[in-house]
Amino acid sequence: MPVGADLTLHEEPDPEQARNNGEALGRVIERTARHWRTPLAIPLMDLRLEKTDLLARIGISAGDSEKYHFTSPLDEFALTALCGTQAEPQCPGSIARDQALSFIAAIPDLIPVGMAIGPFSLTTRLMADPITAAAMAGSGVEPADSAEVLLLWQCLQVAEAAVLRSVRSQIAHGARSIMICEPAACTAFLSPRQLKAGSAIFERLVMEPNLRLKTVLEEAGCDLIFHDCGELIDLMVEAFANHLNPVVLSLGGSRKLWEDARLVPADVVLYGNLPTKSFYSDGAMPVEEVVRRTEELLAKMKACGHPHILGSECDVLFVPEARDAIQKKVEAMMACAAAVEQE
Repeated sequence: MPVGADLTLHEEPDPEQARNNGEALGRVIERTARHWRTPLAIPLMDLRLEKTDLLARIGISAGDSEKYHFTSPLDEFALTALCGTQAEPQCPGSIARDQALSFIAAIPDLIPVGMAIGPFSLTTRLMADPITAAAMAGSGVEPADSAEVLLLWQCLQVAEAAVLRSVRSQIAHGARSIMICEPAACTAFLSPRQLKAGSAIFERLVMEPNLRLKTVLEEAGCDLIFHDCGELIDLMVEAFANHLNPVVLSLGGSRKLWEDARLVPADVVLYGNLPTKSFYSDGAMPVEEVVRRTEELLAKMKACGHPHILGSECDVLFVPEARDAIQKKVEAMMACAAAVEQE
């Protein structure tokens, strides 16, 4: 199955209206699950919602939130407002997401899956230059000695609070599993050289807030699906698999799942990871290559014996000028999988 609700959404006469209407969005998610013959009702991977809801708490409009960045350390008033536990205000997309979960939760044979950006990935979206700040922190610079590093830790604090509010709201509306998306927890933002030299920056920025998030999910009886489509080193994959111990670990096309299987406990299902980010381009990813990669992935995962769900490396986004090409390749992936299964 792909993460493909965005494709179904754009079959609607008015996709934006459906995106912000709980019942309409719920029907889109249901149709997506039925089409791909899966009980997992996975919603849109809209990672803008938590930032929009967070910034609304200090008066920044939804229209301005995507490009807004903090440029200096936050005062106590802002920190208190941003870290509050009350769920409101929520943007229309978050309200629709929650209502769609309630819609799916009423359907006995579907599993309502929630969706949220991870704390570190949200942190990187709150800062103009998170890479420099993370590198400084990784080299040992303390918050007291750098405004950039202080802001990094403050943004992580408010980001974790925002994700927790989102997750708790989704659980209250029926989510039985939540996909946490941490694409920024990768070598683009965190130096492999620092990590291999013994820096604890990965644990502090990524693992610790996600472990606290995992505890909240466990206490609510909600499963964790962990998604990271960024460029990773083995250390990161091992940490996600063994310390977060999600029910499903979703990795990007840069990883070879049959090799990662040695790093992952047998009770963690690997998900993915066909290079669906390239499906819009016949030059970069022709149908024949999709079939070849599908067959290779299935054969090698069967050979290594690790539990695996064939799927996309990330959400399969609708691209207007490539609608037919994308749909054809996703269908080819599924047809190939069905043929292999019957053999």
